[in-house]
Amino acid sequence: MKKSILTIAILIGAIFTGFGQTPEQEVESVIRSLFEGMKSKNADQVAAAFSKDALMQTVIAKPEGSSVGSNAVADFVQRIASTPAETMLDEQILDYQIKVDGTMASAWTPYKFFVNGNFSHCGVNSFQLVKLAEGWKIVYIIDTRRKENCQ
Repeated sequence: MKKSILTIAILIGAIFTGFGQTPEQEVESVIRSLFEGMKSKNADQVAAAFSKDALMQTVIAKPEGSSVGSNAVADFVQRIASTPAETMLDEQILDYQIKVDGTMASAWTPYKFFVNGNFSHCGVNSFQLVKLAEGWKIVYIIDTRRKENCQ
């Protein structure tokens, strides 16, 4: 009986905690879930962060001028799913700067990326999210990548 009461109390608390989140916290939660899914190689969790028509791009910096590379979300999810078990991917977000206007949000997230505990690169992710019927979803990401000036 005591276990049942405790379980019910925990469930009620979890429900009300979810209702108490600000839109900024909800957006941050989606982004955190994306990177937790990457780290655990959970393709379903990674895919769940995106809208079905989401776009991914990266700024490719070169001495002669930058260009933009594109990546399909489905390909990204597949790469995460097929990452060898012994390979650990860890994108560490250093800060969340989130702006929300109704059902649209923008997040600027500086990061450092590690592979098997070794520094790979750093940069900034710029996310655009929209609150759809099923919740906040990433509709666009563009990032930068560099190996220097990574405070």
